[in-house]
Amino acid sequence: MIDPKIESAFKAALNAFSHYNGLDAAPLITRFKSVFESDEDFLSKADMLDEAFDDNPNIESLREVFFDLLMVNFFSADVKKLEEDYLESAEWEEIEEETLDRGTELLNLLLYLNECEDEDIEPELEDYLKEFLLVDEDEFQDEYRIYEPVIENQILMESPVSEIGRVARALPDDSEIKEIFYPLMCFFHGVATGGYAKEEIAASAIEKDFDMAVLEILISFN
Repeated sequence: MIDPKIESAFKAALNAFSHYNGLDAAPLITRFKSVFESDEDFLSKADMLDEAFDDNPNIESLREVFFDLLMVNFFSADVKKLEEDYLESAEWEEIEEETLDRGTELLNLLLYLNECEDEDIEPELEDYLKEFLLVDEDEFQDEYRIYEPVIENQILMESPVSEIGRVARALPDDSEIKEIFYPLMCFFHGVATGGYAKEEIAASAIEKDFDMAVLEILISFN
């Protein structure tokens, strides 16, 4: 099964990625649609996803964000076929353990956007940090550590996107949020300012194809 939002998101991502490096998005969209709508179990679908990336090394940078999409699709669509308490089962616990090193922080943001839709509220950076990630709570200091560059740079919501790009480039290579910092901040900047100047965002991007693909995932989810 495939959640329509997930289908829109991965199509938007592949079209954006292809736009900035001249790839043909159509066969990629067909390939990944077959992965997401497969009736296989989660780990089998993850293997199918990896095979699709192995066969298309020119889009390798999207592998882990597409794993995030696969996970969200499981939560929103695939799990409906399973027992009601499946996500509390030993089987799912084993899957979580096996995939601990997969995906990116994009997963948290996508889950937050789904929650915003459910509660009919507008996404907002401070709300994401404090109310969803609970970075101010003592027991969530891992989240605080990961998101510290975001927490410290919330003023960027009032700056031009070129300044977001400057800060993104200056982040240390070992920062766990570095990979998606730019599209994450540009997404919330667009929510705050009421629109997305995509040419301007692309001009300041670190990796245009990747950054714009992630941004399109977030816009399509919102």
